[in-house]
Amino acid sequence: MNPQMKSDSLIAVAGAGGFIGGHLVKHFLEKGFERIRAVDKRPFGQWYQLHPAAENLCLDCSSEQACIKVSEGASEVYNLAADMGGMGFIERFRVECLRSILINTHMIESAYRAGVQRYFYASSACVYNTQLQQDPNVRALKESDAYPAMAERG
Repeated sequence: MNPQMKSDSLIAVAGAGGFIGGHLVKHFLEKGFERIRAVDKRPFGQWYQLHPAAENLCLDCSSEQACIKVSEGASEVYNLAADMGGMGFIERFRVECLRSILINTHMIESAYRAGVQRYFYASSACVYNTQLQQDPNVRALKESDAYPAMAERG
C-alpha cells in the first residue's frame, strides 16, 4: 500500500471472499480507506468475511470483463484470486487449476489498461517443493525456495 495514498482512493481486492482477502479488506477499512472494491466469484454467503462498508461484487475474474470492472478507477489492485481447492485439488483437477492463468493474465492486463498505479499479486504455497512443507517445524519459506521446481510427476 502506498503510504501517500488518499483515504478516498479506490483499492480493489480480487479474492476478497477468501480467508486472506477478507482480512486484507478489513485491514484497509480499519486504516480508514473509504473506497474498497471487494470481489470474489463465490456467493456472498460463502465469503469468510463480508464487509458492508466495501463495494462487494460477485464476479468471476477468469473473465476479462470482470477484471476490467475490478480495475476500473482503482489506484491499487491486490490480486489474491485463484481457482483452487483443498488438499489434492491440483492432482485431481489439473485443468481447473489452469483457469488461474486466465485470472492473472486478464487482471494484470486490465489493471495496466485502467492506469492502476500499484498491482500486487499473491502466489500460493503450491509453488514450493512439497518436501519443504512436510515438517511443521520447518523455517519460513522464501521466494527462492520455489526453485528448482519439482518435476511434473514429483
